[in-house]
This record gives sequence, structure tokens and C-alpha cells, in this order.
Amino acid sequence: MYIGGEWRPAAGTGTIAVVNPATEQVIAEVPAGTAEDIDAAVRAARAAFPGWAATPPAERAARLAALRDVMAARKDETAETVTAELGSPVRLSKAVHASSPVAVAGSYAELAASYAFEERIGNSTVLMEPVGVVGAITPWNYPLHQIVAKVAPALAAGCVIVVKPAEDTPLTAQLFAEAVREAGLPPGVVNVVTGIGTVAGQALAAHEDVDLVSFTGSTAVGRRIGATAGAAVKRVALELGGKSANVILPSADHARAVKAGVANVMTNSGQTCSAWTRMLVHADRYDEAVEAAVAAVAPYRPGDPRDELCRLGPVVNAAQHARVRGYIDKGVAEGARLVAGGAQPPHDTGYFIAPTVFADVTPEMTIAQEEIFGPVLSILRYEDEDDALRIANGTVYGLAGAVWAGEESEAVAFARRMDTGQVDINGGRFNPLAPFGGYKQSGVGRELGRHGLAEYLQTKSLQF
Repeated sequence: MYIGGEWRPAAGTGTIAVVNPATEQVIAEVPAGTAEDIDAAVRAARAAFPGWAATPPAERAARLAALRDVMAARKDETAETVTAELGSPVRLSKAVHASSPVAVAGSYAELAASYAFEERIGNSTVLMEPVGVVGAITPWNYPLHQIVAKVAPALAAGCVIVVKPAEDTPLTAQLFAEAVREAGLPPGVVNVVTGIGTVAGQALAAHEDVDLVSFTGSTAVGRRIGATAGAAVKRVALELGGKSANVILPSADHARAVKAGVANVMTNSGQTCSAWTRMLVHADRYDEAVEAAVAAVAPYRPGDPRDELCRLGPVVNAAQHARVRGYIDKGVAEGARLVAGGAQPPHDTGYFIAPTVFADVTPEMTIAQEEIFGPVLSILRYEDEDDALRIANGTVYGLAGAVWAGEESEAVAFARRMDTGQVDINGGRFNPLAPFGGYKQSGVGRELGRHGLAEYLQTKSLQF
């Protein structure tokens, strides 16, 4: 465990096996942290808090910049590790998993140096102060990005943090802890405890000396963490599930929109909470779109993720493999038309899922309502814009989405009516400075940019 600036033995003797999902072989073991380990990490963080909170923002910015530089120098090692424990194709690991966190850390180094932590309003001085000790519980699908998206704004704000990474991808978290140490961050400011969610994660969420819990994961677990934090009246930031709609309006370039939509769903083997897993197409262009989707998905052949040409790796573990296959079977049973892929594994070894496309999906079907978290696309038809909006907004989620139209203004007008936290217009690029987070059961709070920093600040006013 990385606690108080040093590697310490775990309090218990339990271990967690790390399995390569492409080979099903155990590649490492890490300690299974206990409540005792979490307590030690929280105490180390609490001891470090006064000094870090008092550190001038410019110096905090410099430390974040140093962390960014160390992660940048280790990108190849990070990419190899993510490919081994997550199964992400190595080219995606290099382009996204290892690179995005560097950009995010850099953005917070700049923000820490320029943010107005105090302002004058009338006869008051308003101070933005760090919340305190943060407990961060991170997922396996983007292991380093999700850690950095919590650690970087917390440090920029003057908070200290204890990270409990997902048990499927702990090796990436340990690499990050090494980067923290190499970057010279003070002992206790960042702590990393590996363990399973029901033990270490629960202990962190419930710890009386944790001031804010930041969690990314399923809505079901998010509800439990929210209830635990609520009982102690502590703040929470929850980034949860999604069932995002990709709305292709009649005036859109359908060939481009369909191809981009398929690529979005297949990225990271569909294990992206913001993936556009529901493609909505006007009835007049529906058959054309289905045919285009089948053609677009053909190059996504499951293969060895170490191969630079591989575009689709396995899902993360056996449980997820069974879950995704179960959803595919349910889609067929409920009457959706399978036009590509299916539940039959494409390989004898590894947790691979064939890239799957369903047509004739109706809004009430399970595969159109529940988050599958695999390479599965549902294509739905609509009659007019009001019908499209009803379908797009017709789930309990509201995390992301996309709109395509011939004129940007037409797409923006539709996007303004969507109940979701982020919408890409005609293929708009990812912006690490834009707030990311959901409506409805997709979560509470925002990550990235100024809005992400605000999650880790509390407000004080002085009248004089």
C-alpha cells in the first residue's frame, strides 16, 4: 500500500489476483486492503492536510506539473500495463489511456495557478477553501484517467486524497503511486490502497474522517455510497451509468454519423459509461443506416490487444463477459433483430465478445434501457423530432449523447432539449476542460475543468 509517502505492507494477508482478460492468466497479485489499511491511509492524509492546504496555489501547480511530466515520461509503461490488465488494444492504450491523464493533469496545473481562490463581493471577501480529505473510489474501464480526474483537481484545490482503485486494474494505480513519489509530492497528500469494493471501498466511504467521497462506477453502487455518505452528512461526487442516445436527424450526413456512432460504441470494447449505445434514425433512412452500421462494424474483429492493428479487445473479466452475453440473449428473446455479432464467443480463450448490432429495437426493450457495458449497439427508429426526443430522454440515465444534422444550429437546438450532461454536435471532439457528469441517475457533480475543481472546494465569506 502506498501510504504516507512510502510503500507499506498490508495489514492483512489477503491478496487479489490480477487476470489478463485476453489470456485468462494471472499476471500479478496485489494486497487486499482492509479497513485497517484504509484507516492508516486516511490518518496519513489528515496529517498532511494542513500543510498542503496552506501551500500557495502556484506551488501546488508546480507539483502537478511535475506529476504530469513524470506520467508523460512513463506513457509506454502505462500503456503496456493497461493492455495487460484491462485488455485494451495497445494503440488505444497509448492514444487514450496513457495520454489523456497527462493532458488532464496539465490542465489542472494551469488552473491551479490561475484560479481565483478568493474574490471581493460588496463588503465581503469570499474564500474558496479545500474540502479536506477526499476518498476516491475509481473504476477499471479507464483506470488512470479516472484516478487523475479525481486526484488532479483535489490537489489543485488544496485537498489530500486516498485512492481505492478497482480490483481488476490495480497495477495501473500502483504505477501512478510511483509517479506521485517520483514527482516529489509531500508524504500523505496522495495515498493508494488496493482492495475490493465491499471491504476497502466501503471502509473508505464510511470513514468518519473523510470529508468528500468521489466515486465513479455503477448506479447501483453509487446509491449505496450516497446513502453511506448521507448518513454522515458528507459531500459526494458520483459519476454513474449511462445509456446515451446518438440522434441522427434527417438532414445529417448519415454515412459519417453511422460510422462515428459505431466507432464510439466499439471503443474500449464498449466499456465506456458515456458510449452512444442507442442510435436513433428516422424511419425513412432506417434501413440505410442499419446496412451502414453492419458494414462499419466489420473491421472490429476481436484479437490480441498487444497487436498494433487490433481494434477490439476483450471485456475486463469473466463476470462482465457473462453479463454482456446475457444481454445479447435477452435482446434476441425480446424480439430485436440481430444483424451483426451475437452471444457466441469468437475465441475459446479470453473474455471476447463479438461486435454486436441490433436492429428493430424498441424503446421499452431491456437492451434499450439498461447499461450493457460491452460492444453492443441498438438501432431504434423514430417518426419525427418529438418522437426522437421522447426516445432519447426515455431512460433513467442522462450522462452523454450526440446529435447530427446538416446545419449545426439544428443539432444544437435539439441538443438543448436533451436531458443529459454532455452532447457532441456533429462529431465534436472531446474537451478535457469541459464539465463531464450526468443528469438523473447518471450522477451528482461534475469532473474536469473549472467545474471539476469546484467539487473539491467549499465557500467561506468574510464581511468587513
